[in-house]
Amino acid sequence: MLASLVMDSKGLAISALICSLITAGAWAQQTPGIGIPIPPLGSGPFVFDTAEQHKIRVSVVARGIPHPFALAFLPNGDMLVSERAGNLRLIRDGRLLPDPVKGLPAIRAFRSAGLLDLAADPKFTENQRLYFTYSKPGPQGTDTATVLARAKFNGTELTNVEDLLIGAFAASTSGARIAFGRDGMVYMTTGAPFDGNSQEPGSLYGKILRVTMDGKAPADNPFVGKAGYRPEIYTLGHRDQLGLAIHPETGAVLAVEHGPNGGDEVNLILPGRNYGWPVLSYGRTYEGPRVSETPWKEGFEQPLLLWIPSIAPSGLVVYSGDRFAAWKGNLFVGGNRYGEIPGTGRLERVVFNAKMEELRRESLLTDLHQRIRDVRQGPDGLLYVITDEQDGAVLRIQPAN
Repeated sequence: MLASLVMDSKGLAISALICSLITAGAWAQQTPGIGIPIPPLGSGPFVFDTAEQHKIRVSVVARGIPHPFALAFLPNGDMLVSERAGNLRLIRDGRLLPDPVKGLPAIRAFRSAGLLDLAADPKFTENQRLYFTYSKPGPQGTDTATVLARAKFNGTELTNVEDLLIGAFAASTSGARIAFGRDGMVYMTTGAPFDGNSQEPGSLYGKILRVTMDGKAPADNPFVGKAGYRPEIYTLGHRDQLGLAIHPETGAVLAVEHGPNGGDEVNLILPGRNYGWPVLSYGRTYEGPRVSETPWKEGFEQPLLLWIPSIAPSGLVVYSGDRFAAWKGNLFVGGNRYGEIPGTGRLERVVFNAKMEELRRESLLTDLHQRIRDVRQGPDGLLYVITDEQDGAVLRIQPAN
């Protein structure tokens, strides 16, 4: 529209521009936006029926946490919640403490960048170590780097903060999750949704990384000693990975990956494998065309699970507790929206057989219309989710009886 306003007379151009803006504003008021009315999250509790567990109760543990990204449980029962804007919040005795935890490094928050995942060291009781990922601001304050860091948490603040692994500084970034494998290693996701770094062996982005607890590449990583490859790389060819979990029975590594427009995946992570992005995808670009004419090719891994349309997947967990007998072994994946429609967030439940082959799936919590950013199993055997909203909340799911 503005391109048509190139005129010899500056006055006519300005008049035309004003008219066009008025017309555009009136059209915007008359034309409904994409999405459905999103009611505020009520005080709860909420009771829902489900396909196999049947009645569940969803309670609000804490709220007023702007756009949280991750939830972590500490051995003493405390919960830590990361805010993407750069705050770390503490829930103690069921109450969100008013002041953020002190001691975080400088963080640059924009789009999906900021303070990201959290994980208490498996030996936290002994060493008080907390691992986390975040977006580090560059020297000029514009570029960012995705970082794996650790610190000591004394119950009120972080001390001895160390950057263990730093990616290259770049103009864009994406989320990063971490999980501790049965092999004693740290697994970490990185994204590369808008460039070709996923296939670049010298880049840490668009990969699953596998490092020691000190952030070093172990000698048995698949690309150690291979020319041009970063030794921390475990797998490559990933887009944007906002969920990572270790199967509690088999030790298998599972990661969720955003397709662009459809083609969201859960991947079974195997050493040295290539998962295809941006060469292959089941999704389409945001403008409509397919990313690739065929979504498979020899030498590339296929997803374990697939969503078309997209659910914008995030945190995931395999349930292993006893409080939900009908859900044992089920995979739960947070979803931020369905089919690119705002207000359609959900918690996805997937049932597998013993060979990790899908049997059925169910969408939960859709009536809440909340973006589900993370899901964790608590030490009490219940499920907890966080909602990625301005008035973000921690929700507890338990049997209704």
